[in-house]
Amino acid sequence: MNADAAAFPNREAVADKLAALAEADQAYLRLLMETPQQDENLLEGLDLCLNRAAEARFLNTLKLEKLGEWLGNSAPARLQIRLMEAARSSQHAAFAAFRAGLTRSGGIERAYPKA
Repeated sequence: MNADAAAFPNREAVADKLAALAEADQAYLRLLMETPQQDENLLEGLDLCLNRAAEARFLNTLKLEKLGEWLGNSAPARLQIRLMEAARSSQHAAFAAFRAGLTRSGGIERAYPKA
């Protein structure tokens, strides 16, 4: 039963919420990030969202930068490195735009300050 609860939000649902990023979607995603058991679902959804953006006919870099900035500001410290790894997993412009927003948020610097 516990394994089913962790697999509840499938990657398509998470990807749709990340792509829309409306106020209700943000609340849902914040709730998802509160539970470490949901990290894989969130990251799989992010991967799908970025891959969909990379395959789209029109690349909305501003939207992807906003997504990166929002995730960088909202995600807990335990996710910051994994978010940056996801952003660096491709050289496509969609991933670069997401990475730019993530870097601008300063989330990784807050999570792991320099000595």
